[in-house]
Amino acid sequence: MSSSRAITLRSRSEHDFDTLFQIANDLTTWEERSAAVPAPLNRDTYKARLAQLDADNSDKSVRFMVDVDGIAVGSVSLFDFDELARHAEVGIALVPEARGKGIGTAAISQIVEFAFVRCNLRRVHLQMIESNAGAIRAYQKAGFVIEGRQRQHAWVRGQYEDIVLMGILRSD
Repeated sequence: MSSSRAITLRSRSEHDFDTLFQIANDLTTWEERSAAVPAPLNRDTYKARLAQLDADNSDKSVRFMVDVDGIAVGSVSLFDFDELARHAEVGIALVPEARGKGIGTAAISQIVEFAFVRCNLRRVHLQMIESNAGAIRAYQKAGFVIEGRQRQHAWVRGQYEDIVLMGILRSD
């Protein structure tokens, strides 16, 4: 990744729909983002799903777009907040051409800082399929450590895979 790239997090706008739809409709990474049966989406159904998420937000999720030099390349969010224990889960999804370039690591680092400084969280955690070695490396570069695994927990492209559990603690 070139150090001259400006990787930023920002709120979603109506102009981001095509990027989000591209990610949501990517069947090659479906199992990494959803436990639902893989199926192509249509634009209207996905637009309604986004509208419902915005209207509901009972889970108090915090969602950002990931921008590189002013162009949306993905999204990152904090969700499943535990107000008492002060932790939340993080998730990220990038368009294929943005993967493997350090963009995910930078975006994860930024949302972790947001979680610790702005949301006063003590811990941030995530999970991914074990075959996603690139994501595991990116999370480790951002300071996450492997905390465990759920053995053969996910059905991915015709076989069972472990889910790798990772977390990062706020340092005092």
